[in-house]
Parts: sequence; structure tokens; C-alpha cells
Amino acid sequence: MKMAPSPGFAAPWTGVDVRRLRVFAPQPVQTPRGRHAQLLTIAGARRLRCIERNGLGRTEDALYWKAVAPSAVFKAAELRAGEDFPRLPA
Repeated sequence: MKMAPSPGFAAPWTGVDVRRLRVFAPQPVQTPRGRHAQLLTIAGARRLRCIERNGLGRTEDALYWKAVAPSAVFKAAELRAGEDFPRLPA
């Protein structure tokens, strides 16, 4: 006797089930080292945007992005100087 899957129950997980279970998923926790890396990525993206805008001849935009790039670097430096920032092993 051959058994075949029932045609009405082909997909055990539907989009509705996934959305309903999403409530129970744990919220991601960002580590201090991860936040530091994110801030440095933001600063680099701002500098690249400055170069891009300058190349397009939009100097007012380029000056803005060049001016705001150090703020992310300063935030990263403050985070690194904090007590809860883990040190790398020697």
C-alpha cells in the first residue's frame, strides 16, 4: 500500500504561523564591541558619501558629510573608553 502526502496539508509552516511565533523570538542584544564596529562603519560610510558628493560637484553636501563623520568616531571612542568594553586577550 502506497502512502502519499495529503493534498490539504502540504506546507506545515505558513506565513501566518511564522508571524504568530515571531512574538516569542528573543530580541537581539547588541554587544559593546558590535556597537563600536557599527559606529566605525557609519563613519566610513559618511566619508565615502563625502567623496561621492564631491565628485558629483555637490560641495555643500560633501562638506556636510565630512563634518558629521567625526561624530560617529567620537562616539566609538567614548564607548571604547567605557568600563564595560571588553578588552582583547593578550
